Amino acid sequence: MGFIVARSVGGAVVRNLVKRRLRAHMSTRLGRLSDGSQLVVRALPPAASARGAELAADLDSALDAALRRCGQAPVMSS
Repeated sequence: MGFIVARSVGGAVVRNLVKRRLRAHMSTRLGRLSDGSQLVVRALPPAASARGAELAADLDSALDAALRRCGQAPVMSS
């Protein structure tokens, strides 16, 4: 799993905060991916000001779309 957080998101401190938040949210969703899956998450500028629940919902939506594209059925996270 990789994260892309460009300078357009903010300064170094903001970018690292966004990466940490994404990593924490993704750690609880790894079970939704099949073994051997590779995933890259690209943060857009609104991620810098998003609340935790909003970031999690956006991540779930993007993950569901990616799983559908790969032919996997989205699984509800616990």
